[in-house]
Amino acid sequence: MPLSRFHPAVAEWFQATFGAPTEPQRLGWPAIQSGQDTLIAAPTGSGKTLAAFLTAIDSLVRQGVAGKLGDELQVVYVSPLKALSNDIKQNLSVPLSGVQDRLWQMGQVAPEIRTWVRTGDTPAAERQKMLRKPPHILVTTPESLYILLTAEKSRPILRAVRTVIVDEIHAVARDKRGSHLALSLERLDALASQKPVRIGLSATQNPIEEIARFLVGTRGLDSHGHPRCAIIDTGHARKMDLGIETPSSPLSAVCSNETWEEIYDRLAALIRAERTTLVFVNTRRLAERLAMHLSQRLGEDKVTAHHGSLSRPHRLSAEQRLKSGQLQALVATASLELGIDIGTVDLVCQLGSPHSISTFLQRVGRSGHTLGATPRGRVFALSRDELVECAALLRAVRRKRLDRLTIPEKPLDILAQQIVAAVASEEDRHGWDIGRLYDLCRGAYPYRNLSREEFDEALHMLSEGFSTRRGRRGAHVHYDGISGRVRARKGARLAAITSGGAIPDTADYQVILEPEGLFLGTVNEDFAIESMTGDIFQLGNTAWKILRVETGVMRVEDAHGESPSIPFWLGEAPARTAELSAEVSELREEVEKRLEPPEEAVRWLQAEAGITEAQAREITEYLGAAKKALGVLPTQKTVILERFFDPTGGMQLVVHAPFGGRINRAWGLALRKRFCRSFNFELQAAANEDAIVLSLGPQHSFPLEEVFSYLSAGSVEPLLVQALLAAPMFPTRWRWNASRSLAILRQQGGKRVPAALLRMRADDLLVAVFPDSAACAENLTGPIEIPDHPLVRQTIHDCLTEAMDIDGFLALLRAMEQGKIRLLARETVEPSPLAHEILNARPYAFLDDAPLEERRARAVQTRRSGEVRSADEIGQLDPQAIAGVR
Repeated sequence: MPLSRFHPAVAEWFQATFGAPTEPQRLGWPAIQSGQDTLIAAPTGSGKTLAAFLTAIDSLVRQGVAGKLGDELQVVYVSPLKALSNDIKQNLSVPLSGVQDRLWQMGQVAPEIRTWVRTGDTPAAERQKMLRKPPHILVTTPESLYILLTAEKSRPILRAVRTVIVDEIHAVARDKRGSHLALSLERLDALASQKPVRIGLSATQNPIEEIARFLVGTRGLDSHGHPRCAIIDTGHARKMDLGIETPSSPLSAVCSNETWEEIYDRLAALIRAERTTLVFVNTRRLAERLAMHLSQRLGEDKVTAHHGSLSRPHRLSAEQRLKSGQLQALVATASLELGIDIGTVDLVCQLGSPHSISTFLQRVGRSGHTLGATPRGRVFALSRDELVECAALLRAVRRKRLDRLTIPEKPLDILAQQIVAAVASEEDRHGWDIGRLYDLCRGAYPYRNLSREEFDEALHMLSEGFSTRRGRRGAHVHYDGISGRVRARKGARLAAITSGGAIPDTADYQVILEPEGLFLGTVNEDFAIESMTGDIFQLGNTAWKILRVETGVMRVEDAHGESPSIPFWLGEAPARTAELSAEVSELREEVEKRLEPPEEAVRWLQAEAGITEAQAREITEYLGAAKKALGVLPTQKTVILERFFDPTGGMQLVVHAPFGGRINRAWGLALRKRFCRSFNFELQAAANEDAIVLSLGPQHSFPLEEVFSYLSAGSVEPLLVQALLAAPMFPTRWRWNASRSLAILRQQGGKRVPAALLRMRADDLLVAVFPDSAACAENLTGPIEIPDHPLVRQTIHDCLTEAMDIDGFLALLRAMEQGKIRLLARETVEPSPLAHEILNARPYAFLDDAPLEERRARAVQTRRSGEVRSADEIGQLDPQAIAGVR
């Protein structure tokens, strides 16, 4: 029996509380108890967290009963979200108090097992208290673990750590936070008296063996590259009650005010029918807007917002109010996406497509968060293309599909930061041996392919720094090439602690309530600068009146319910995953086969995606009208070029390609650059998940079919690099990488460096290493020459692989050149229905810097209906109108 290996008090408490163990618990416990690294993949609500914690609790109980439990930290739990950390500490109190009660009943002394939360929100006094008397279990985030490993006073308490639990491992592995954590885990191994056992947990992991490699690091791989760890995979699929919600008005390319009102009313009706509802949205602005409209329908005390720009007290209050049943609905962004237990949630609503299968499963999994309960989710489609995408999403969930996760390869900015932290925290006054430091970095799985040359480049950059107008900066280590050792310079440890971390900086202003001086949250820099004294805005579902705007701070007072505006936050929209894009393409293919008669397509959609007849009919009519206009539906096997005149006498060129935003962004930028070189004219362009639009002037004349041969897989990458140097993504990512590599510091003199100053320093640094990036265009001839500098290379790589998908784009071009994709060109009289959404694209889709009001694509008239007519029909006279005039 799985429970027989636990202390009787632990086994009795578990049996009395839960009865029998779940599958992940039954399979996971033997591996963890044997001291083996373990990865558990199981659906939300299946007891994964307790599967990881119970063995550690059992070990602490046994030590306590035997009188051997000292004041030492033994278990570190790492979670990607602050909210998740607070939640775990709350939930740990239940098993700990339950086991203590059992021990007292058995006549044994119950040991005090202490837990502590250490995140960026933890007050300084609490942090000091933790150092004086260390907890046995520490709940923390990747960034706080890094600080504990680097700070002089906290390093000693980590020496006794025996177990490290990484929760929601998929959420960190996919980006630079994962690379940062992987290096921190290697540093923890080097510090601890014995190598801690690593336990990874997640509901959505694909490919699971790659996640296991990430968890154990390169030292945990066998000679064939397989991870030496127990993989407990009980699947990600659960029985779910899913559906799509659409307004009674027909959907179009843009949601009208009337349609929004219908959506608010329907959402309010769904919320009234349940005890508690969690509503997910994709942006913080929409979270505030939706919270305001739902408050008007349900009452201000029944709804609130929850997102990363709100202060810690507001977020905690919102979570507790939902848990206690005081709130009927909580409107959240990704801040509540992961495995937080926020009490009984009856229903999850998602407004707009989340663009990811895994994200949708995580969010819906917040409802029915108990064993045997059925998660219930409703996704609201806001446009016709979104309706097709949502149907593909539900079909993918039914077919147990999952997004594939890609781990970033050896990011050098993170490497530089961790080298400074490791060297600065080394106790040996002679510093680190360079070979040993290189081996430590290679132990982290993202850095398995790090060459010694790349490592030495990073060391040279950190030792030499950067020459700027204000002298040398960014030199944090002393590199002794003769003895092969590296030592920290003065101030290196402080720089690593105060300016470290992998989360990119956002230029947000703090919102402070006067006269109390309370921190309420943050708003975007642009919003703060454009606001004036006396303006009313909403934050956290409360209206605030602006008293004054200072550098980095907006001071406010309670507006006492006056009508507010909604603040905005600027950022990059997440693109649709490659797997969901493939599902959208496949759905289009299958519907196209069944359009004659349309009833067959309607029945197939109902059966495959589980949607209503009205929704299936709306999709069928939309895709049927698109086929009538273009002759065939664009898919990942058929790419269509469409060109039509706009009212200015110019033309719009639309590339119908449902490959997702990252590939389309790369394609759009490269095409725009090629047109610029061919015609010596900068074009307006935009790209979304399903299409690209280029606005052509009257002087651009060429055979349409030629566009397919404008780009080739062999030569497109240098062209794309030249294009991205002029795009906002490059200076933004340069600033992120410069601050992550500690070349510029986020904090100095105990204060945060203002965003404007940070930008200027980043620009100065870029000019120092890459002068041509800011050179006068008149003095440049030919392509911009790119310097061979590690940070410049890393920034270009990030643009190509994060904002865009260069590998996917090159594979697409190769498939086009090999004839594996059908390429069609269509001259149309008016835009086809599939072109409407890209013509009305939002600013985050733009590939140039022309503002919304100056877009040529906006001048194109589109029909609300999907009806397609020929040129003869458009020119036909209306007999009724003639009769009326007569």
